Amino acid sequence: MGLPFRVFVICLTISASLPGAEVQVVERIVAKVNGDIVVKSELEAQTPDALGEQIDALLLIQKGKELAVNVDSDVTRELADIQATKAKIADSDKFRAWLREQSGMSYEDFREQLKNRQLQQRVMGLEVASRITIPKPELQQYYEEHREDFIRQDEVFLREMLSSSSTEARDILARLRSGERFSATNSGAIGWFRKEDVIPELREAWGQLRKGYVTEIIKVENGFAIFKVEDRHEAGQAQFEDVENEITEKLFASRVQPKLREYLTRLRQEAFLEIRDGYIDGGAAPGKDTSWTEPLRLEPETTSKEFVARRRKRLFGVIPLGIH
Repeated sequence: MGLPFRVFVICLTISASLPGAEVQVVERIVAKVNGDIVVKSELEAQTPDALGEQIDALLLIQKGKELAVNVDSDVTRELADIQATKAKIADSDKFRAWLREQSGMSYEDFREQLKNRQLQQRVMGLEVASRITIPKPELQQYYEEHREDFIRQDEVFLREMLSSSSTEARDILARLRSGERFSATNSGAIGWFRKEDVIPELREAWGQLRKGYVTEIIKVENGFAIFKVEDRHEAGQAQFEDVENEITEKLFASRVQPKLREYLTRLRQEAFLEIRDGYIDGGAAPGKDTSWTEPLRLEPETTSKEFVARRRKRLFGVIPLGIH
């Protein structure tokens, strides 16, 4: 890939001032990936192919930086969405404290993790997904061969905005009526519903529930709700034009993973990659020599457990459910 890399060795803590000082391994490096490393503790209690998955992630993040992909504005929007809809805290300092309590990491580390995740997604979009095209005749053929899959029931797909305050709900409705988008910052998708499955107010208005329709404020058990009809299926056989996008997504999903695997294999072939004996990369590139070498003539690069823990959270930490 043409990227500079540092050589890493096992990190040691040495009490050099005493004869026969004890040598203690702080972290065992198991893989070198261009200028990054994977350490043993990052693979504990994870999936069987944890090493392969972490190499995938590092290669995508590195590629994003090489391509100068900038996701800062997207990360800022995502954090603002979390602050507004999950935390519901206006004060920045209080939000940072809430974030630390919920995620177990600092605001800076949490932001870095979001950035790394979005870098991976952006690179996959630019380098893989954008290059997949499905000809329309193939979409039509799929439709004809699976017509029974597109027999619809009369149902609507709903988004819901829920507020504990009637005043706030009226303000939001007024803004929606004036053209403001019913966006992810003030609503959540709640799925497809048939007439018999919705609340009485929606059943009474069923005939009006067309795509784009926004309800009045409805008092519900836990507050005040506004619903938007995101989509509607009429009962009967759906026409090809109405399900073309759905078919595209279905066929696209079956093709993106193999193409992504091909791309990650190519990144591996171009990368400086060494894996310690006893560890297996499930996405290994055929013929790629990833033999481990010990740079015995170099001074060891030392680090602390705190450094490794911080790096681990930034790159691979799990964002608690409900935050992102």
